[in-house]
Amino acid sequence: MTYAQVIRAVAASAGLLCLAGTAHAQWKPTKTVDVIVHTGPGGGSDLLARAIATMMEKEKLLPVRMQVLNRSGGNGAVAAAAIAERKDDAHTIGLVTSVWIAGPLTSSEAKITLQDLKPVAGLLLDPAVFAVRADSPYKTLRDFIEAAKAQPGQLKQSGGSVTSRDNIIRQSLQHATGTRWAFVSFPGGGERLAALLGGHVDIMVIEPQEAGEQVRAGKLRVLAQLSNSPLPGYPGVPTLKQAGYDVKATPQIRAVVAPPGVSNEVVAYWEDIFAKLRTTASWKKYVEDNQLEDHYTNSAELSKMVKQIEDELRTQYQAAGVKVVR
Repeated sequence: MTYAQVIRAVAASAGLLCLAGTAHAQWKPTKTVDVIVHTGPGGGSDLLARAIATMMEKEKLLPVRMQVLNRSGGNGAVAAAAIAERKDDAHTIGLVTSVWIAGPLTSSEAKITLQDLKPVAGLLLDPAVFAVRADSPYKTLRDFIEAAKAQPGQLKQSGGSVTSRDNIIRQSLQHATGTRWAFVSFPGGGERLAALLGGHVDIMVIEPQEAGEQVRAGKLRVLAQLSNSPLPGYPGVPTLKQAGYDVKATPQIRAVVAPPGVSNEVVAYWEDIFAKLRTTASWKKYVEDNQLEDHYTNSAELSKMVKQIEDELRTQYQAAGVKVVR
């Protein structure tokens, strides 16, 4: 072997060793991963986070355990600040919803926005349904709309805050149909449902799983779905578009973010892990059991989606007369 051939062989070997070293050094968690959520124990994000932790362990997707940290308050503001404070921490992720987008738009007290955190992956879309009491005279959403036209401002809808999806979809429907009905705000979902079951309001927007329990108990009737496509648990119940109301229902997302400053390598790792999770039988069963919409997006796609939702909500709030601070 000539001197030049020896040099080339040594260089090639060094290159292979370098590549092997890079592959070996690929990031993966080495200690317990903290999952920060904005709800208390039993809240939607808390339940999802604990289910994900269980599924990750069952499917052997992670080399370490996950633990859920509840940081409630401020419609996501407290949790967002907690994640932001962990700058560069690769062993922290957060589960976020559209509340984390809506809050900073309408509250100057919310100092951290989703734009300040690192997008990782979109997981789910939260559908909802319009429901009335089982003995209600309204058999379809059109029945309710026509009754509202005949009695402007007399019918009532229970819901959350004025910035909630409940009220925004009401505003959109009223605008599209030239109708008007009242919105009665309650702090908790249990109170909203109690108001409907007690006959104090006429209609509400409710999560499909919770509505299903009440339908099976003979207490509620579902009139329409707020979803991109019909939910398997509600055969024969139309989406808003199928019911004849082509109004914009801003997506309600459930997604994963990381603290600012984490490397692209860390983001890529979590993207891959959550992409694998959604292919498992455990995940598919969870989505079906909870009447959710599977909607995986990578980091770049999630970033665009957050910006789109923010722009849509800003426009809807301004049209509804809600003060926007950003």
